[in-house]
Amino acid sequence: MDICKIHENVSKCSVNTMECFMVLSTQTQKISIATLCGFFGTLCIFENSLVLYLIFSSPGTRRKPSYLFISSLALADILASIIFVCSFVNFHVFNETSFSKEMFLLQLGGVNTSFSASLSSLLLTALDRYISISRPSEYKLLMTRKRAWIALGVLWVACATIASLPLLGWNCCMLNSACSELFPFVDNNYLSSWVCFVMVLLGFIIYAYAHVLWRAHQHTAYMEKHQVQVGKQNTRMRMDVMLAKTLVMVLTVLVLCWSPVLVLMIYSIFARLSNHLRKVFAFCSTLCLLNSMVNPIIYALRSKELYSSLRMVFSRFRRQLKASEESPEGESTHKSSMIET
Repeated sequence: MDICKIHENVSKCSVNTMECFMVLSTQTQKISIATLCGFFGTLCIFENSLVLYLIFSSPGTRRKPSYLFISSLALADILASIIFVCSFVNFHVFNETSFSKEMFLLQLGGVNTSFSASLSSLLLTALDRYISISRPSEYKLLMTRKRAWIALGVLWVACATIASLPLLGWNCCMLNSACSELFPFVDNNYLSSWVCFVMVLLGFIIYAYAHVLWRAHQHTAYMEKHQVQVGKQNTRMRMDVMLAKTLVMVLTVLVLCWSPVLVLMIYSIFARLSNHLRKVFAFCSTLCLLNSMVNPIIYALRSKELYSSLRMVFSRFRRQLKASEESPEGESTHKSSMIET
């Protein structure tokens, strides 16, 4: 008999019932999840670490509020990839149940904090670009480094507080309430509240970027209508078109990666999930990791300043590599190896 049916009329707070949430039944499914998590997680850590290095190695970029928000995004994505991959693979692939309820909720809180901080950093980036295009003359007065740091501090504290609520007592064990079918020990009301929080973040991000797209389209149409001469205005037009393309990519990736997970979470609140749908949810969860992997490519490496810094880093690395090959030690090593041969 299915262990989930055995515990159907028993408290869902026993550690043994965590086996009900281990929905990957075949070795192929486990290998697939482990491969996806390993690939996305490794690239995510490498790309976002590179972004942090490029930003903080240049005095010009690390002083700008917009790059502080991108740094927060990169840090959140690094934490998300590390915590998510370790806990997700440990639970679904290795079926580890030796940890306590508190340890599981701590891991879940870490995952929720990092992903929430990632989305909140995207929101601050969207608001930064919204202000820069809607009130360009007041941008430097409104968006100072001090305000940027305060906003980031509030962001991380709020995300950590919301994510730690199940550990602090808002769980179905303490409240003796309906448990989620997707996460052990998680109260359905908390899950619905967290989904609402994420959807509000996504709604504000989409609204801010839609406004930026509309203003960029307006500016491009004005430039084409008045046939502005070559110069600064045409450069601004090209920048607006590039910005529009970037933002379309941002919104497309954001919606594609987060929609499946949020839809299944909402569905689980109002209806019972089959084992097939819970397997689908496990695979869809890796899309959030994919979003963290794609973020640095869209937000950072499409930036002209960071791209030029990246080229300088690679050219410096090539020069050092070439110099080491042409050094006397390298030549003597090469000669001795020839003699030995």
